[in-house]
Amino acid sequence: MTSLNRPARLNRSVLALCGLVLLAAGGFAVTAYFMRWSRPLVPGTALPPTWVLVVAAGGAVVLGLLCVGWLVAQLNRKPKTTTWQLGSTSGRGRTTLPGTVAVQPFTDEVGGYPEVRSVDARMTGRPASPLLVLLIRVNQDADLGEVRRRINDEGLPRLREALELPELPARVEFRCTAKTGPRIR
Repeated sequence: MTSLNRPARLNRSVLALCGLVLLAAGGFAVTAYFMRWSRPLVPGTALPPTWVLVVAAGGAVVLGLLCVGWLVAQLNRKPKTTTWQLGSTSGRGRTTLPGTVAVQPFTDEVGGYPEVRSVDARMTGRPASPLLVLLIRVNQDADLGEVRRRINDEGLPRLREALELPELPARVEFRCTAKTGPRIR
């Protein structure tokens, strides 16, 4: 996973391609208008051969499928979670734990901080190199440094200990809500 917003690169590429096509079409139209070509662009007024219509329809279907794929990519914004295996594989049993279940107590703890509205946590990556991805919605007047300090000093060490991980890097994205926190009068 390279980013929290995975479809962004695809969006930029598709928009750049559409922009180039539109610029080329606009340039062609302006050139055709001002040059007043002496001969027609398309020879004759007869219908094109059947194969041309089939190719045009096939191209339209492919373009439509690409557009649907692009729309589906917009919905897939959350990183994939993995299933964690706890304990030794050479022992008698094996314990597997979905990544969302593994971080649920951590999510509940961080969600209980005063400035935090909601938390979405996901464990991603391979078991040898896990990554914790956090999306935290906070009040607009929240002290983000304090929230991050509490996560680093309190929440992450407990999660590392519970999962028996020597190291667990975390990628945090904060989103501020329009609401302010409670005021003491």
